[in-house]
Amino acid sequence: MVATSANVLDALRARGFIAQVSDEDGLRRALENGPVTLYQGFDPTATSLHTGSLVGIMALAHMQAAGHRPIAVIGGGTGMIGDPSGRASERPMLSIEEIHRNLAGIRQQFSRYLDFESGRAVLVDNADWLLELKWIEFLRDVGSHFTVNQLMQHGTYWERFQTESFSFIELNYALVQAYDFLHLFREFGCILQIGGNDQWFNILAGRDLIRRAEGGEAFALTTPLVTSTSGEKLGKTAGNAVWLDPRLTSPYHYYQYWRNTEDADVGRFLRIFTFVPLEEVAELERLSGAELNRAKEILAFEATRITHGEVDAHKAQETAHARFGGSGTDQGPSLVVAQPTSVVDLAVEAGLADSKNSAKRLIQGGGVRLDDDKINADRVVDPSELPALLSVGKRKVRLDPA
Repeated sequence: MVATSANVLDALRARGFIAQVSDEDGLRRALENGPVTLYQGFDPTATSLHTGSLVGIMALAHMQAAGHRPIAVIGGGTGMIGDPSGRASERPMLSIEEIHRNLAGIRQQFSRYLDFESGRAVLVDNADWLLELKWIEFLRDVGSHFTVNQLMQHGTYWERFQTESFSFIELNYALVQAYDFLHLFREFGCILQIGGNDQWFNILAGRDLIRRAEGGEAFALTTPLVTSTSGEKLGKTAGNAVWLDPRLTSPYHYYQYWRNTEDADVGRFLRIFTFVPLEEVAELERLSGAELNRAKEILAFEATRITHGEVDAHKAQETAHARFGGSGTDQGPSLVVAQPTSVVDLAVEAGLADSKNSAKRLIQGGGVRLDDDKINADRVVDPSELPALLSVGKRKVRLDPA
């Protein structure tokens, strides 16, 4: 199915992007009447977005391809509070310096997915309007439209209220996010907010605020919280986040993350994380056994191409073929070893372990190999032994002599 302005909801549902929609008939009418402006927010909790953010970003990309105008909101303002949704305890509060550093990291990452030329997409920071708000005016103009009873219908607020105390600042997050929607409605004519399914309450709060404060019509759409068939949270591998920043997760490791997708998830991930046509996805889903590896390679290549570009996707694929199939050229992550160095130090320097203690635990657990040899105890690697592959689980780095 090719997404058009009118049928984009059907296209999004066919690709697995829709969990809930408010007033779907009304939203369909709005989409049929011409291009709409929509948004999703991304709080700067780290210096990079990770693959868990891609569900929303790809939904925005499909909406843009169908002729609509997406707004990516980076949360320089909301990030100062921290979204409590789905959390059993208060999120650690970031310093202003950390927020600014994180904003600088993620600001450049949207251009891989969205076309910002000639205003076809917009990137804004909600600090630009939230930090200018005056508290008493905010209470009068926004707080007056909410009741404590209404806020306590938020599942997270109610669960935290029953089990432990939670701070007043967290109680305000829904109001601040609702004001974002109101501001974008006024400033850009934005009538649709999308977000993960855990944002349903917050998005509805913004929709209702627009109706009460402006008499306007707005809509909410949530995307599913994607996990693997085995229940692993998307964007995590061996306990580590899979980042969109190539300095944090190399294109090769990014490729391998998708290449190692569980068999049952290949079709679903092709629909959500690539632009492969649905008809082709259906054909790939019919593959089984060893033939399914072809579908996994297409998923890995297309996902890597979107995030890192065609050149790096080809390099990652070539490296995977060289390391696992004996063909191709190894162009993956490498580390030059100029002098005898312990496996523990190499694992840390190569980014395969967070610390020396972590590297030692990995060795004790039998998870570290040098080429095909399991490392049972820390030892010194001499440059004369190289080149060789140092691996921790499925993550590999080539060690080269100086």
